[in-house]
Amino acid sequence: MRLTVIGTGYLGAVHAACMADIGHEVLGVDIDAEKIAALSEARVPFFEPGLQEVLGKAVGSGRLHFTTSLEEAAEFGDVHFICVSTPQCRDSPAADLRAVDAVIDGLAPQLRRRCLIVGKSTVPAGTTARLAMRVREQAPEGTDVEVAWNPEFLREGFAVQDTLRPDRLVAGVLSQRADRILREVYAPLVRAGVPYISTDPATAELVKVAANSFLATKISFINAMAEVCDATGADVMSLSEALGYDPRIGRRFLSAGLGFGGGCLPKDIRAFTARADELGVGSAVSFLREIDEINARQRRRTVDIARDMLGGTLAARRIAVLGATFKPDTDDVRDSPALAVAAAIHREGAEVAVHDPEGMDNARAVLPKLDYVPDVDKACLGADLVLHLTEWSDYRRIDPGALAVVTPARKILDARNALDASLWRSAGWTLRALGRPAQPVLPSQQTVADHAFTVDSAELS
Repeated sequence: MRLTVIGTGYLGAVHAACMADIGHEVLGVDIDAEKIAALSEARVPFFEPGLQEVLGKAVGSGRLHFTTSLEEAAEFGDVHFICVSTPQCRDSPAADLRAVDAVIDGLAPQLRRRCLIVGKSTVPAGTTARLAMRVREQAPEGTDVEVAWNPEFLREGFAVQDTLRPDRLVAGVLSQRADRILREVYAPLVRAGVPYISTDPATAELVKVAANSFLATKISFINAMAEVCDATGADVMSLSEALGYDPRIGRRFLSAGLGFGGGCLPKDIRAFTARADELGVGSAVSFLREIDEINARQRRRTVDIARDMLGGTLAARRIAVLGATFKPDTDDVRDSPALAVAAAIHREGAEVAVHDPEGMDNARAVLPKLDYVPDVDKACLGADLVLHLTEWSDYRRIDPGALAVVTPARKILDARNALDASLWRSAGWTLRALGRPAQPVLPSQQTVADHAFTVDSAELS
């Protein structure tokens, strides 16, 4: 089929490349001419594991092209996927849908033949119906155009595999024709056994925000338990392990730490509560406001523990920050807990040296006053305290004995509960972590707990 993908950020670039990979003819569209030029040359303008290979293959095959013209897209496509961003509004928690509306306003008047518009962006319930009316008002008379919603469930760092081998496909449609078209688009995936759920648009719109709200709730629950553990001397890692064996609860996303961030979970739960308020059912999801607050509190608690480890003040102290992105395997720093902590420590007068394997350029653009160091040893040189804030595998492989040579203070705060505490302590380091006693009561069990739950935030979208 001939598909267009409008918006070529994380979602759109991956979707376009992967749809070409499974055999479709695809035209990617974006208003950013520089980004389009890069993608046309098979250059990925951001870090996403595996995308370079898929993009290069798709462009090289001749099945994937890019343009800045919606007129060209309207002429080309049988199916038009909307993949633009829906960030939080600047003056409210609601989703900003101006980019989605702009696509409809630019595309609909250009349509001259029968087609299907499919939204993939995360939007409030009721958006499909509103956009369908907008299309009817602007499309040329007699043009048969339908609107459907097909939410994405991508995790940055896993986006290619989540597109080619998703857990499920959800199609919000209003006709058998729209359902048939989407089944044809995803036929190779359905034949491979991917569950395909056909439902109404409002339900499809809710699936993504409901899923993210559930994940945020589970993460914030265990972080709330970490606060209780700090007050009682209990160990949240052992608690998580014990809870995780209950099949009704499960282990995934039950890791206590600095909390979630990025371009999805924080803004999605806020937009969900805002839309629920508009619908008059705000009380049904009021708990999400506390979930958001627990997540923000983890950042403040991390700063508090860091200050306590240095005798009550961060002023004029050198702090090494390991990690700037909101999770590993991405260069995305949107709503990054790591950067939020680094900024807060800098505001208290500390000298902050930041290292990240992929995200330093993006971090520097957001917080230029911090010191960005391309080498871990140099970032930690003479540090009074090391903060482990993003659980890149690089940091789990650090030799604490070797790092101690350049960091005589030997103090580290593992805000992700991802390091082998017994290994660091045996090398003479003072290690603190959220929800864990400063000295474990059962050191023989320490290593088991340390490695039981280190994959969760790497999977978040």
